[in-house]
Amino acid sequence: MRNVIFDINITIDGCCDHTKGIADAEMHEYFTHLVRDADLLVFGRKTYELMVPFWPEVAKSHSMTKAENEFAQAFDSINKIVFSRTLESAEDRKTRIVRTNLRDEIVKLKQEPGKNILVGGVSVPSQLIALGLVDEYRFVVHPIIAGEGRRLLEGLSLQQSLQLKLVESKTFKSGVVALRYLKQ
Repeated sequence: MRNVIFDINITIDGCCDHTKGIADAEMHEYFTHLVRDADLLVFGRKTYELMVPFWPEVAKSHSMTKAENEFAQAFDSINKIVFSRTLESAEDRKTRIVRTNLRDEIVKLKQEPGKNILVGGVSVPSQLIALGLVDEYRFVVHPIIAGEGRRLLEGLSLQQSLQLKLVESKTFKSGVVALRYLKQ
């Protein structure tokens, strides 16, 4: 069975705004490896529109640093699913828009053969956590207090707390800490 991995950049105060973190080569290399260990990315519309067309265009133009270009290549090469009721069409040829039940679709995808499924953003992952469908959590914590912005798992309501087990941590030169937790 495939694992669903929720990965996200956050500040110390829980802000998930992509403009508030440190985007250096080491960070891009970390996420490049994570994407290469998966064969499917899952987003909601907002996160998808932050990523596409930006990264596919970088993959074509090679217009950024070596690390950013490698991330762009990995991102562009992987299949994507966007859960949206409002997105008309996908700009990316490897993207499928899904309008059906989130739970049913993810349960079906988990049972298919393949590599990991990465889930990004706030809304869709929060729903998947509430449904008990996330197997692993990758929190990349930036040494920044943003003081504003959307917060991690904003609006998440659980019937009981979720116990996680820390299985790996990595500290980057920038002070960013990548934490890997498994659901117990």
